[in-house]
Formats: sequence, C-alpha cells, structure tokens
Amino acid sequence: MDTRLLELLVCPVTKGPLNYKHDSQELVSLSARLAYPVRDGIPVLLESEARALTDAEIEEGRKP
Repeated sequence: MDTRLLELLVCPVTKGPLNYKHDSQELVSLSARLAYPVRDGIPVLLESEARALTDAEIEEGRKP
C-alpha cells in the first residue's frame, strides 16, 4: 500500500484515520471498529464489505 495514498484515505463511516495491516491486507478503522479489505492493491471502502473487529483486535490496535 502506497503510504501517500494511505495518508489521503479516511474511514467512510467516521472520517477518521485508517491503519494498514499488511498481513491481513486490510485498512483498519479503530473508531468505527471495522476492517476494510484491500483487493489487488485497491482499498474497498464500503461499509457493506467491511468486517467487524473483535475486542482483542481493538485493544491490539491501540497499543503503541
């Protein structure tokens, strides 16, 4: 994922920042508690395509 592109993208639900998880190919919005897929290098920022984050994933994402 291009870091310049990541700086421009925001969560479509909360308009907050997204964090890229390389291992799962997802953009994570902690504030919305959603993970958006990245397919073939293209972010799919549709709420209907996102999966809900677990409480454990939320806590892990908040660690520095």
